[in-house]
Amino acid sequence: MGFNSLVAVCVGYVIVLFGVAFLAEQRAGRNRLRFLRSPWIYTLSLSIYCTAWTFYGAVGYAARSGLEFVTIYLGPTLVFVGWWWVLRKLVRIGRTHRVTSIADLISSRYGKSNALGVIVTVMSVAAATPYIALQLQSVTLSFGVFASEAPEGWALPDQGATALWIAGGLALFTILFGTRNLDANERHHGVVTAIALEAVVKLVALIAVGVFVVWGMGDGVVDMLARIDASTISEWNLQPGRFAGLTFVSAAAVLTLPRMFQVLVVENVDERHLATASWAFPGYLMLMSLFVVPIAAMGLERMPVGANPDLFVLTLPLSQGQDKLALLAFLGGFSSATSMVIVAAIALSTMVSNHIVTPLWLAQRRSSTRETGDVRGLVLASRRLSIIAVLSMGYIYYRLSGGSEALASIGLIAFVGAAQVLPALLGGIFWRGATHLGATIGLLIGFALWGYTLFLPSVGNSGLLPQSVLDVGPLGLGWLRPHALFGIEGLDPILHALFWSLLFNALAFLIFSMLSFPGPMERLQGVAFVNIFDQSPATRSWAQGGAEAEDLLSMSQRILGAQEAQHFFQAQAAAQGKAGFLPDTTSAFTARLERKLAGSVGAATAHAMIAQLTGGSSVSMQDLIAVAGETAEAKEYSARLEAKSDELAKVARALREANDKLRDLSVQKDAFLSQISHELRTPMTSIRAFSEILMEPDLPDAMRAQYSEIIHEEARRLTRLLDDLLDLSVLENRRAQLDISVVNLHDLINRAVQAASAARPERSFRIERDFPTEHIPIFTDADRLVQVLINLISNARKYCEAERPVLRIEVKKRGKRVQIDFIDNGAGIPKESQKLIFEKFSRLTDQSRAGGAGLGLAICREIMVNLGGSIDYLPGQGGAGFRVSLPLRRQGVQTKSPT
Repeated sequence: MGFNSLVAVCVGYVIVLFGVAFLAEQRAGRNRLRFLRSPWIYTLSLSIYCTAWTFYGAVGYAARSGLEFVTIYLGPTLVFVGWWWVLRKLVRIGRTHRVTSIADLISSRYGKSNALGVIVTVMSVAAATPYIALQLQSVTLSFGVFASEAPEGWALPDQGATALWIAGGLALFTILFGTRNLDANERHHGVVTAIALEAVVKLVALIAVGVFVVWGMGDGVVDMLARIDASTISEWNLQPGRFAGLTFVSAAAVLTLPRMFQVLVVENVDERHLATASWAFPGYLMLMSLFVVPIAAMGLERMPVGANPDLFVLTLPLSQGQDKLALLAFLGGFSSATSMVIVAAIALSTMVSNHIVTPLWLAQRRSSTRETGDVRGLVLASRRLSIIAVLSMGYIYYRLSGGSEALASIGLIAFVGAAQVLPALLGGIFWRGATHLGATIGLLIGFALWGYTLFLPSVGNSGLLPQSVLDVGPLGLGWLRPHALFGIEGLDPILHALFWSLLFNALAFLIFSMLSFPGPMERLQGVAFVNIFDQSPATRSWAQGGAEAEDLLSMSQRILGAQEAQHFFQAQAAAQGKAGFLPDTTSAFTARLERKLAGSVGAATAHAMIAQLTGGSSVSMQDLIAVAGETAEAKEYSARLEAKSDELAKVARALREANDKLRDLSVQKDAFLSQISHELRTPMTSIRAFSEILMEPDLPDAMRAQYSEIIHEEARRLTRLLDDLLDLSVLENRRAQLDISVVNLHDLINRAVQAASAARPERSFRIERDFPTEHIPIFTDADRLVQVLINLISNARKYCEAERPVLRIEVKKRGKRVQIDFIDNGAGIPKESQKLIFEKFSRLTDQSRAGGAGLGLAICREIMVNLGGSIDYLPGQGGAGFRVSLPLRRQGVQTKSPT
């Protein structure tokens, strides 16, 4: 068959797959999921485990190593038959916490740490790179078998160019297949259905070739057994250690490979499907392996010496003139490769987008991420680019490694890399004591050892790892040779890398988890994951009443921003006919809030956040009690637990104080609105009334002058109020123009005392000062600082209740700062009012006595912030005490010398 014809067959096959996927997505969009929810579709989708390695490479593996090829089927079989309860736990966790990838699960378990998600994402991409290269190599080699220079076709270009075209085609196919739109649950019904179809194709193809070999080329089962006995395959030469190690790593891979996690956990629509998959998937693997040995034995017997055993599935039918059977076998291998690439690229692109690209983009452009289209477009674009990047890395690895390694060797490299997630994964779902620190250090150490002992040496003479390092170790340290770490020689490279990487990975995970203490979120997530089966809807019913509106508002403000979140809540409250600010947390309101948040963080994340607060995926009361009871379970943590308890108590007190403060501020706000309207309306009414009187033609001159003076005073009163409001706005927005110069602090205090003497001049008032301590040169804005000092002195004159009021001004130099204390001998400010005195519009006395709008101290606070200083109330001084603190010289400010 010519190369062009073969390409046409592949394109036609891809079109069929795309059509199946498109129809499945349409049915899913119409909620016609009965067929798609079949346990058989789910089981067949698990065949994504059987890639080109198992389709082509298993035969080559058997031809080279005999029975050892069974390990790649035995590991997953043991997991699904003996550990299906582990799978069930993973699926339950995934569905309950709406997990979108294995990186998402690890991140969520360990305190919802995105840093851990990034680490797992990078590891997964690196581990998948050899596997992508394996698929490119297998498809390239199979193309080479069929390519010819017949007139109807054209010669196959060199393998590198062919692999590049295949990588590009697979990237395009995957983008069209897996990133057409975003699904809130990160499920791809069309992809799963197409993979199920491919599972049937590759199974039928391999069985067809096997039947042909046993009964077409051979003379039945008995004859085939004799041929096997006469071949080198009968010389098993099994190494128990290697056999057990490869079985273990293949078992780990079925849990930790991103593509397996995608179909096993993320794409699962019904937990009960695992019951079928627990026996049907091992049965599928058995059928896939049924004819591996006969095909290998017949290939060794019939094919020329030196023929590639990885291609016996294709070359045996072609050698007998069975072109159609060979084409079917080619489509089976093509299906194995494409299905792996599609799902792996989808899983990896989701991880890259969710844990790397989107968080970085949101962090840099928070002000412009409030439109739904922005984030969804970003996510789709980042996933498509990630698919291209992942396939490009696979192609680069293919070129660097030379494309000459046996398929089985490349596959095992990827398996060992993926297995590094296993300690953190299993520890996280079974051990509540597992911590973020332990998982992070374990993953990094395991990943580094895998890269050094296996991944980098596998890329041949690429220069990534000098040959001298492989031969004598770095800096001549032989005990650090990648294939003989710590002087242990003679081990197979795969087993050597597996042993050291997982050993140090697991040890670091255990040791640092025991030495560290999980934070509150880690502990709650640990309970939620470990005790996932205890969290039935009944046990969570205590939380089903809905979240407090304050909790939802707090969360929304952190995502949308305070102003937009408050506006949304106020609008919803008005729509419900409520006079208050917060709406009732009905299901309709939470649905609208979820849609609002989805525009910033994505649909799946928004749903998970709302569900966490409303009880949809919250922790049960029994779990919370268990968390509180852990103090008695581990005596070695008693001191640290006590410290944590004190810290939580402080946080609780701070929250109560903040809540009280907000409540008081709310009262102050209402009072201010009433007051400011009065303050504005009263002078405006007077101005209007007296202006109308002035319009009278026969008004005496004396009265005209009197009324004009009243209008003038009321206008000045309005001007002062507006000036204060504008000044405060400028200061709060840090737009104040400062005139920094060197001044003597003594002179500024003198100016303030003189200017403040107008406040209640009829009242005796004594000011005590220590003049020598005041002579300190400072670099500041003299007018602004005097404004603060005048306000403090004037307040003391107005509000000090002592019979003989005294104000003591003390100046102290503290390093590079100066402190100015203003302490009177009055009754002081009540404790409950101290936290409000610097707030805007706070009024601690009646209006007639205050004589202002309550903006003075608020303006003082903002002035001091602009000057690089602070103003604080000093309790326990016997009277009212205020401390002004500012630097002697502001850093980074151009100053001018006094004239």
